[in-house]
Order: sequence, then C-alpha cells, then structure tokens
Amino acid sequence: MPTTHTSSPRPSAGQEAGRAAARRVPVLLPLPLAGAYDYLVPDGLDLAPGDFVRVPLGARERTGVVWEPAAADAAPVAAGRLKPVIARLDAPPLPAALRRLIEWVADYTISPPGAVLRMAMSVPAALAPPRPQKGLALAEPWPDEARVTDARARVRALLSDGPPRAAAELAREAAVGPGTVRAMEKAGLLRAVGLAPPPPFAPPDADRPGPALGPDQAAAAKALIEMVGAGGGPDGFAVALLDGVTGAGKTEVYFEAAAAALRAGRQVLVLLPEIALGAQWLERFADRFGARPAQWHSDLSAAQRRLTWRAVADGTARVVVGARSALFLPFAELGLIVADEEHDAAFKQEDGVIYNARDMAVVRARLERVPAVLVSATPSLETVENVRRGRYRALHLPDRHGGASLPRIEAVDMRTAPSARDAFISQPLRAALADCLAAGEQAVLFLNRRGYAPLTLCNACGHRLQCPHCTAWLIEHRALGRLQCHHCGYRASLPTHCPQCDAEDSFRACGPGVERLAEELAAALPEARAEIMSSDTLAGPRAAAALLRRFADHKIDVLIGTQMIAKGHHFPRLTLVGVIDADLGLAGGDLRAAERTYQLLHQVSGRAGREAHPGRVLLQTYLPDHPVMRALVAGDRDAFLDSQIAARQAAGMPPFGRLAALILSAPDEAALDAAAARLARTAPRGDGLLVLGPAPAPMALLRGRHRRRFLVKAARGVRLQPILRRWIAAAPPPRGVRLQVDIDPYSFV
Repeated sequence: MPTTHTSSPRPSAGQEAGRAAARRVPVLLPLPLAGAYDYLVPDGLDLAPGDFVRVPLGARERTGVVWEPAAADAAPVAAGRLKPVIARLDAPPLPAALRRLIEWVADYTISPPGAVLRMAMSVPAALAPPRPQKGLALAEPWPDEARVTDARARVRALLSDGPPRAAAELAREAAVGPGTVRAMEKAGLLRAVGLAPPPPFAPPDADRPGPALGPDQAAAAKALIEMVGAGGGPDGFAVALLDGVTGAGKTEVYFEAAAAALRAGRQVLVLLPEIALGAQWLERFADRFGARPAQWHSDLSAAQRRLTWRAVADGTARVVVGARSALFLPFAELGLIVADEEHDAAFKQEDGVIYNARDMAVVRARLERVPAVLVSATPSLETVENVRRGRYRALHLPDRHGGASLPRIEAVDMRTAPSARDAFISQPLRAALADCLAAGEQAVLFLNRRGYAPLTLCNACGHRLQCPHCTAWLIEHRALGRLQCHHCGYRASLPTHCPQCDAEDSFRACGPGVERLAEELAAALPEARAEIMSSDTLAGPRAAAALLRRFADHKIDVLIGTQMIAKGHHFPRLTLVGVIDADLGLAGGDLRAAERTYQLLHQVSGRAGREAHPGRVLLQTYLPDHPVMRALVAGDRDAFLDSQIAARQAAGMPPFGRLAALILSAPDEAALDAAAARLARTAPRGDGLLVLGPAPAPMALLRGRHRRRFLVKAARGVRLQPILRRWIAAAPPPRGVRLQVDIDPYSFV
C-alpha cells in the first residue's frame, strides 16, 4: 500500500538538497532499460540494496530492486523531478552476489541490466509472502459448560499437548470425523489461528549412507569435499573438471560433495542441460539423500515456481536441480554449483539475453566464493584448455564402475554395407538387433531427426515443401498427420496437388526420421516391442519418465530416439546401440561440428553395456575415415581432442581467439539491408581484429524475419565488448530492425 505522509515546515534550499541526496536510491527495473532509475525514499521507510520495491513508472506501477549507486558520470536528476518509492515488498532481498552476477552478465553479453534482472525476477508472484493456513487451537478459557464426548476429549487432549493443527490433520490424528472438529469450532471450543505453511521440500539427509565408491571415485570425492570445505571464504572459489568415462559413477562422486555442502549448512545447485530428462537422476538423488530436490524448469506450474523461488530465497530449498535459468535463482546460502554434462550445447541460451550457463555458473561461483564442478565424459575444448592452463583442476575416473567394460564400437561403411532397397537399417545392424532380442537384451536406435521424413518433394517437378516463415523444409509427422516447421511451429496438411506443377498425389517422403525408422523396424522385426522417444512424442517430464521406466522394466525391447536418449540414462539390459546416420552433424562447416558430433556419438554409445553384459555399438557412416569416426572406433578420445585443439589454435579460433556475432533481423528486407550496410561502413578495424559480413544468415528467414549476420574475430587478448559497444552506438539500428549480440557464439545459423 502507498505510504501516507503528513506535511511539515518547508526546509531551506540547502537542507532540501542534503535531504534529497540522502533519500535518493537507484532502482533497477526488470525491463530492457539502460540502467537504474533514481527514486526518493519517503520518510520512515528504510531501504537497502537488494530490497524489492514498488515504484511508479509513467502511469503504471512496477516492481524493481534497490541497487547500489553507480559511479557519478552525469549530473543527477533534480530531486524535484523524482517520484517517491511506493512501498517495500515483504520478500527476502536479492542477494549481493546475484546482483553482481546480473551486472557481470549484462556487461559481458552487452545486454541491458534490466533484461538480465528479469531472469532473476521470473516469478513476480513469489515476492508476496505466502498466505498463512488456517489452524485450530483450544479456546481459552475452555467453557465449563461444554459437553465433552469421548471424541471431543481426544481432540482436547491432542491440542493440550501440542501445537495448533489444520482441521484435516486434527481429525486424522485424534481419530475423529471432520464433523466433530467443525462442530467444536462452531460451539466456540476451538479457535482459528494462522499456521505457517509447511516446508515445500523435505530436507535431504546428508548423513544417509551412499553406495560404496571405487578407489578412483573415493579419491575424486575426497578432493571435491576438500574444495567444498573452503567454500565461502576468500579462497573458497575453485573449479574442478570431473572427467570420467560413461558409466564411471560421476554422479555419485559429486553427490558426496553435495553432502559436504549440506553438512556445512549450505545450498547446492545442480545444472542439467535438459531437466525434463532427469527422471533417473531424481531417483538416484532420492536414494542417496532420502528426499527429492527442488526442481526448476519451464514445465513447472506457476504455483510450483512460486513455491520454489521463495524456498530458494529463504533457504528452505537446500538442493535445486534445474535447467540453465536456475542459475539466476536467489540462493541465500549457496555453497556448491555443479554443471553436469558441461559440454552440452543446451546450456547456451540463444534468445533474449544470449549466454552460456556453464560459463556463467563459473562466474557465479567466483562471486559467491564457492567451488564449481564441471562434469562430463566428453568435456568441451574450452574446459580442456582451462585445465591445461591450470585454471581448472582435473579429476579423472578412467574406468566404469563395478568392473563393467566400455562398449565395442564398430563403423558400418554404408558405401559397401548390404542394405535392402529404401531401407535405412543396414543388414549388419538388422542382424545385430535380431541377435540382441533373441538373447533377451535391449537396444537403442539413434537418429537425430524428429518426425517421419526431413524432406517432402514432388516426384513430378522436384518442388520441395518449405515453411513460409523460415528458410527450412517442412518436416512430415505422419503419426500426427501434418507437416511442421521445427523453427517457428508452422503446421500444414500435406497438399493433394503440387503448388508448383499441380500434379496430384505426387509428394513423397525423402530420408528417414525416427517415425520412419520405427515403421521399418516393425516390418523387419515385428516381434520387437519398440517405442519412439522424441520431443514430438512426449508431453513433458512425466511422460519422459514413464517411457524410461517402461524401458528399464523391459516392457520395451527397442527404444528409437533423438538426442534425448543420449544423456545420462542407465539401463542394465541395454547392450546394443545402432546409430543410423552418424555423419549427420558433420555437415555445414560449423566451428564445433566435429567436436559436437564426437560428443553426441560418444554419449549415446555410452548407454550400452553398463553392467554385466558387454555392449556393442554400430555406427552407420558414409565417412568411416573421418577423424571423428576413427577416434570413436579406436576409443582414443584424447588424440581426437589434441587434433581439435591444434586445428583451433592454428586458426586462432576459440578457445585460442575470440568470436562475436551480430545478428540483424527485420520483417522488411530492404530496411534490413540498409541497416546492415550502414553498420558495415562503421565496422571497427585494428590489429588482431577481423569483421566478416554482412551476409545472409544460413537461416536467412526465421519466424517471418529476414536475417543478416556479422562475425567478429579477434585475438585472444582483445576485449570485444567495448569495441562492439562503440560500433553499435555509431550506427544504431533503426526502428523495426532488431540487433542481437552473441558473444562466444555456438550457433551459426
């Protein structure tokens, strides 16, 4: 509510200036604004940095955060023009370390600070205190004339020796009917009181025994526990790479570090690239700690997000597992950050504020003065180079847990391998599937293409069905009976006549997607119980968990899926992995194409043979001599990394150089090209700096907007942000043209 003020004698001009300076506070709003706005603090209202406040902005009220005053680089707005803060909200303040992270991310990504703040204020409803629940206590004094039955006596005895309770809990514990409780309240024998809501998350038990660790696991766990012990102090920040083969038990190792943080009274954040697929992770956590962690991802309901945000802020959520946005939660007592599958490109946010959550996790750990643990069987080249420079510590788990062996990986040369006409499963893979099923074991078929077919064309004239809003082919989803664009979501039915030549029923599907693969498998091995796992066939985390549970219970023989099946899953009976198009990620000239393909294929291969039965992997490839395929077959990861590092270093590419992308987009192509030409004329020049473009983006039309790209390449020691700021300021995009800056780009489309 607005604060009411009484009038007072008018102070002198000098007094007014002094009081205005003392009562002026900057407030950062979660809007794409250049910085904080100054407001006046009403008499009687004490405010400190981090407080959430309601302030006027134009004709509306907004919620913002009191910020630290910035360095005086301009004359302050006159006090008479400032509006007063309306109220302070009853919410835990935004922690200082998170405020510094917001500033750091805004500066690094060249984003408005308010746009970054918006990610930390993603649940406005959580800023209101939770409503107290209704409880019942004994009336005082108890009426002497009250009739006391056996049921009422039990209620009275229960409340005499204990705290107030909710009506349902009271009836249950006193073994009476709800009507007895209602009648006692109506008769004035019980009185209503407010109850604090119960904790939304059960506390994890850090002392609950975990599984026995092998020698390498125990050594790595000991090192991480020592790092956690230094957390919070001046030297508490450190980064460790937990580098272990698939199936080495890396999760159990960092669980020991989490337990140490919990015993020290600290909170833990675990980042997963795709939390919707964390069903097995959640089960393992519950087995280890006797309770489930708080979760944070986009599939939570509004009520769940409100409860979780508040519980993180007040410290009642002790462990949070989440997607990249969990990095901006207001942890009160953060003691450890873990980024599992740290190499995964899903940690890079491509819309809005463009940032890499893995890198920002390290930044937050430094600001919080706590350790960060990066976990992977196939670490990114950036992380490997940081280890080589001594910035990160490396902890190695070279063997699978429990004595299991790594799978045998073979390349199936599709140039010579026998295969039926219009079939996508080679004869060697089909035979391996038959043997696997005959042995009562399970298999995975991996193809990183959703839908039925990636391309639909006219047999008569060759016309290809394309999205009207994007530079992309329409993907057929035969199970849903439609064509769909995977970039903008556009949907259409398969036309009966070709729009180019008017031929009737002339369209045919070209190439395989997972649906077509399932169709072929059903024809080849009709006895196989197969299901598809892709984002099109699953309606969220619960559906994914249910599917994985059916596979773990051996109600499914063959799981056919996209990259969703590649990460972190453990199935004891899974002994065969078949990769249908192993070369798929190598096309296009992407800087990280070989690295990503190796990581993805290594990860999906690692699902096989994780327990007693040995695993086998067949990679169907038209490029068996490609360095990626040779490294996978030979099992020589380090040699592959060495070759990639040498190539990047020779080209001055990350992590040995700097890259930034500027992406211009607009619905009007002529206006876009004019803005791109203007930006090109003012492009920066200098030693160690190269600006390429403008050029049409590979995805030249996306969601109805035409796109042009610049790529800025710089030497490693060049700080790009000031250069880019000056460049953009010299040629700001006109109205209708949007400019995005991507520092350290991962996507080049």
